Amino acid sequence: MKRDYYETLGVDRNASEEELKKAYRKLARQHHPDTHSGEKEKKDAEAKFKEINEAYAVLSDQDKRRRYDTFGHTDGAQGFEGFGQGGFGDIFNDIFEDFFGGRQGGQRVFRGSDIEYRLTLAFEDAVYGKEVSLKIPRWETCKECRGSGAQSPDHVKTCQSCKGAGQLRFQQGFFTINKTCGRCQGMGHTITAYCPTCRGQQRVRTERVLSVHIPAGVETGTRLRLANEGEPGENGGPPGDLYVLMNVSAHPLFTRKGNDIVCEVPISFAAAALGAKIQVPTLNGEQTVIKIGPGTQHDKVFRIKGLGAPSLRGNGTGDQLIRVKVEIPAKLTPKQKELLEEFAKAGGESLDADGNGIIDKMKNMFE
Repeated sequence: MKRDYYETLGVDRNASEEELKKAYRKLARQHHPDTHSGEKEKKDAEAKFKEINEAYAVLSDQDKRRRYDTFGHTDGAQGFEGFGQGGFGDIFNDIFEDFFGGRQGGQRVFRGSDIEYRLTLAFEDAVYGKEVSLKIPRWETCKECRGSGAQSPDHVKTCQSCKGAGQLRFQQGFFTINKTCGRCQGMGHTITAYCPTCRGQQRVRTERVLSVHIPAGVETGTRLRLANEGEPGENGGPPGDLYVLMNVSAHPLFTRKGNDIVCEVPISFAAAALGAKIQVPTLNGEQTVIKIGPGTQHDKVFRIKGLGAPSLRGNGTGDQLIRVKVEIPAKLTPKQKELLEEFAKAGGESLDADGNGIIDKMKNMFE
């Protein structure tokens, strides 16, 4: 007794055409004989594949499906012979191409390879963006023979094995399929004299110059994709993509933290203690003045709004962060030394280890 067609495809009886097609494609790939090895496995897969095809051929045809829903497998003398036409043929071709690759005419087509280009940028160019010219070494279709690989059109002959079809038809199990012609490799023709420029390779190695816009805010590791700027495809296949990978050079004054630009600025002990107005550099080349309050500690950070890097996602612009570094003079004049000693005494601090020094102050903190 034949298995129910809906059960064979694993769908409900009210399944839509799209659900039927999706179920069929999944099962056809799973049970295609060419995906199995061993005589028994191939035979079992072939039987299952035939069962799947029969079920889909009936249920994908509205008239046959309606008769099957009414009469089941016993539909008079006609039954449900054959696999039908129309949509079934289209989806079978899709399955076929999944196994043997896309095709254009009788030839097998291939997408071109992607190219990765590593670009080193100055720190400022990464922050503000830049137009750059890139010299990209890549393969391009030979202009001499226009991609035919032949010395002239007279040197292109129709393949005698496939008669120009690019494919050979053969029987496998219960159905007939096409296979790429081994003599012409699916081209449908052979070449008797090769192009002297590309020597039959159909393409040549060249260096292409591209103008590329580097957006503001890129960082080391940022990768830009330029669609269809990679290697050309074979036999009319689509080209690959070009990926530009960023490497940002270090800057002598500035570093980057997210979208913020960080700069370390040295200040004197007196400026930190008493407060001051100091000039600080910015990435745009201008000097700006910030106010340092009295008692500023080492490594304190001041923020200048809007002078950072733009966000690649369009979420505004970062800030410039000024981190102050309090410098202690290595050499003191006698006068400076005298003033600092008085400063220490005025604060009750003894520089003599026998007196009330730093350790005593630390003890007092916990009393």
